[in-house]
Amino acid sequence: MPKTILKGKLMPMRHLQIFLLLCLALPSAWAETLSLSINQHPLQAEVAATPQSREHGLMQRKQLCPDCGMLFIFPNADRHTFWMKDTALPLSIAFIAADGSIINIAEMQPNTTDYHRALGDALYALEMNRGWFASHDIRPNGKVMGLQLAPRGK
Repeated sequence: MPKTILKGKLMPMRHLQIFLLLCLALPSAWAETLSLSINQHPLQAEVAATPQSREHGLMQRKQLCPDCGMLFIFPNADRHTFWMKDTALPLSIAFIAADGSIINIAEMQPNTTDYHRALGDALYALEMNRGWFASHDIRPNGKVMGLQLAPRGK
């Protein structure tokens, strides 16, 4: 049977094939990302679609890349509320309706318990570095493209 070396050890080829398949299948379970765009501006969003991932959000993060953020996906559209407790990054948040249209955008200060609420029924919320939406001339009623590929919120 053919063998290959992985981390200094010989591994049967069949085990390597299984290992590679698992590596391709599992990253979405660790940190699923989604490519989105708004007004032709591309971005990468980590997906937070479970209660645990939504609760943790971007807490304890020290930085985000310039065009990266987190997409919160809820099981139901509602007037969801966010705060910035234990979040050191200054962020902007866009509350997004089920059809992808931006309902409202709020600027959020780090490490505060001020509430930021959707002004309409939002199925999604997108957190980006503070000022990202304004610097890209993105406003309410703008359309987020790519949400059809997002998982359902749990």
